[in-house]
Amino acid sequence: MNRRDLLKCLGIGATTLALAGCSQPGLSLFSRRKRPNFVFFLVDDLGWADVGCYGSTFCETPNTDRLAASGVRFTDAYAAAPVCSPTRASIMTGRYPARLNITDWIPGDNPKNKRLLGPPDLDALPLEEVTVAEALKKSGYATYFVGKWHLGDEGHSPENQGFDTNIGGTHLGQPANGYYVPYKNPKLPDGPPGEYLTDRLASETIRCITDHVKNRPDQPFLAFHCFYTVHQPIQPCKKHLDRFRAKAATLPKRNPDSIFRKEHEAITRIRQDNPAYASMVYSMDENLGRVLDTLKELGIDNETVVFFTSDNGGLSTQLRGQAPTSNLPLRAGKGWLYEGGIREPLIVRAPGLTRGGGVCSTPVASTDFFPTILDLAGLSLQPRLHRDGVSLKPLLRGESTLSRKAIFWHFPHYHSSGWTPGGAVRAGEWKLIEFYEPGTVELYNLRDDMGEQLNQAQTFPQIVEELRTLLHNWQREVGAKMPLPNPDYKPEIGRNIP
Repeated sequence: MNRRDLLKCLGIGATTLALAGCSQPGLSLFSRRKRPNFVFFLVDDLGWADVGCYGSTFCETPNTDRLAASGVRFTDAYAAAPVCSPTRASIMTGRYPARLNITDWIPGDNPKNKRLLGPPDLDALPLEEVTVAEALKKSGYATYFVGKWHLGDEGHSPENQGFDTNIGGTHLGQPANGYYVPYKNPKLPDGPPGEYLTDRLASETIRCITDHVKNRPDQPFLAFHCFYTVHQPIQPCKKHLDRFRAKAATLPKRNPDSIFRKEHEAITRIRQDNPAYASMVYSMDENLGRVLDTLKELGIDNETVVFFTSDNGGLSTQLRGQAPTSNLPLRAGKGWLYEGGIREPLIVRAPGLTRGGGVCSTPVASTDFFPTILDLAGLSLQPRLHRDGVSLKPLLRGESTLSRKAIFWHFPHYHSSGWTPGGAVRAGEWKLIEFYEPGTVELYNLRDDMGEQLNQAQTFPQIVEELRTLLHNWQREVGAKMPLPNPDYKPEIGRNIP
């Protein structure tokens, strides 16, 4: 196979990566007299397969499905990392986590008795980074943040990164005291006894939007609504729990072989049947619907672009214990660079540009949201800032290609899910994963094998060489920090002991 044939096989052209298309009928250009509003929903740990319109039959998401029916559903959308903080940083900046040196959740994990030592990374998004909120604020937008931040402590909070209002955003990656009052959140006063956090945050977003429209109807706004759910602790929404207990009771009798699968040294759940988790997903969806209904009641739904996505894959794989969800047909889950850890639900509704029911299978990434928002707002792109992202506007109006060769991941840390340090690259239909600890690679054709069951590294060594070179060149270009051998590693103690 010569280089020309190899590039053709990979789908890599000189400047444009030709990808599967986007299906949308009868689109018109996105235009209006004033700049659009933006509401960005970011769910914590929601898996690709946790949503009805992505195939879940146990979890129920009627409002998310309704949003998909009115916008574009992306089948191959990716988080920039398999854990939360790096992905959130990529959304805010349009930059890869490796370029930002935020490659693990904050403050991260540092297991002692492992073969490799993960590189030190930052515990906050640097203030010199320009966020999408700062870019829009400079252009006259009001900016609101509600929910989970997890990108730094005091001095690096949402209000220090371009948001006029911050409700509930702290350094914490999960609710400090669970999902019921008292929340013990310094940015969120307690509500009445029995209040559920997911309900409360939606009420706060609704209040922000309603007050804004009442008091400043001519000013556009950006509202980030970042659910803490469905992150652990798995604490059910009590008003919906019986619904899913009854549903679980109708499932076939539990058989370990039909519920769990070995994943390297960990165990992956391959069936969705957890009533508590499903009640949390349902509550998320219920409150998504409340906010969407508010946009309509205020008469601004046709002036507001809506994004809906997650920060990493669903928690399905763990070294110990039982994870709460399954990402099947995708492999593994949160913490892994298999598809289950990084492929996310993504729905975008841009009135006047998208037509309901669109489906797009072009690979996109969380770095793309910053330039997309600028583009839809009619503002100039700033590639010096969001240098790793590209605008999705062409895809939203029905085009099928983006001008980039590949999407990259670098997760040089161990994770409690069983993951060991590694990196990955997707180019066209091909995906390569490199495991840094043993120095091995796996190659998958995602067009034919989205579940990553057939490793084709031995069959296509030239593709492995090309993609590995592409990955290594990218790592050097962004300054990716690599793990180092651990001089104190004692294999006799056991690799799974921290």
